[in-house]
Amino acid sequence: MGCFFSKKSKRKSSEKEDLTPTTTTVETTTTSNAVPLGNNTDEAPKQYSWDKREKVDPKDYMLTGLKDVTVGRLPGKLNGQQFVIQECENCNIYVFDHSATITIDDCVNCRIVLGPVKGSVFFRDCKDIKCVVACQQFRTRDCKKMEVFLCCATQPIIESSTGMKFGCFQYFYPELAFHFKDAGLSIFNNNWSNIHDFTPVSGENNWSLLPEASAVLDSVPAPDAESEFKSVRISAEPARSIVPLTKGGRRKDSEECCLFVFFAGEYTTANARKLIDEAMAKGFVLIQTKEVSMRPEDVKRVFQNNAEDLVEWITKGPVIALELNGDGVVEACKNIANEVFSGTKVFVSDNKNTSSRDVDNFFNFADMQMGL
Repeated sequence: MGCFFSKKSKRKSSEKEDLTPTTTTVETTTTSNAVPLGNNTDEAPKQYSWDKREKVDPKDYMLTGLKDVTVGRLPGKLNGQQFVIQECENCNIYVFDHSATITIDDCVNCRIVLGPVKGSVFFRDCKDIKCVVACQQFRTRDCKKMEVFLCCATQPIIESSTGMKFGCFQYFYPELAFHFKDAGLSIFNNNWSNIHDFTPVSGENNWSLLPEASAVLDSVPAPDAESEFKSVRISAEPARSIVPLTKGGRRKDSEECCLFVFFAGEYTTANARKLIDEAMAKGFVLIQTKEVSMRPEDVKRVFQNNAEDLVEWITKGPVIALELNGDGVVEACKNIANEVFSGTKVFVSDNKNTSSRDVDNFFNFADMQMGL
């Protein structure tokens, strides 16, 4: 994996790391085994790994000083490398690939889509940004007025930032599911609404949640039909989004909730998506999801009286859990489990009087496991 660095910012440059693209490729050193002829004792010159490494142009991994243009990278252009965006104004930026880390510095009035990022996405000294982001870690510093449709595996952090608004990631392009896998991200681990403000101000709110009806394409439009990205078939419809649309920290509509857990199997992800479709078709709401590994002692603590029947199943891999909300949701989920997933090992809350405890037990455990 290469290492990329942005040039020092014109503003607050002393606070930012020196960042200049480099790349590293390791290859086996080779030597010649040719036998000298006659009195010729000259040997073929040795070849070293640094003589044969792939030549990389740093400009391929940077967008710098652009204005009023549509730019970015098509699928397959980054392949897990680091990327830098800096000093761009009034640009539409589409990064339709997975990457290692991305830093965005000193950008103003830009619309940005970032494919899955294995590490961190860091916005610094940016203003009037609207973006779609999927990453392991999300952080802003000294930013103003941002709208972020986010999928983040850890707790998003803002610092010295104001006017920050967050919504749930809703996006699709054909390669996106593969890019999530390449970046090591689970579509079910999304803490988009669990924001931590490092620099809160008494009596003021530096961040808020976007209205539930907010549409991604109203903030971050699809690529122009004349741009190089016109061939990428994107959609921001919630039903097509790779990441499930969750209500997050918004106020719940009902007092009744249900925990539905799928144990590892060949079709676990597909089954979880099927459940979401079935539940939403009946008018229920998806609050949150998690994909996490469990140990036998975890099963006993989380599932309590039902643990004995479940211990053997957690050895097969991570479980996927979903919290659903709505009047009558427990009985409806039990019916769905019997009718749709009769051949699949699942856990479903048994009754509405204990379902809240089921939800709290599981997601408190999951948050502790993930360090949230």
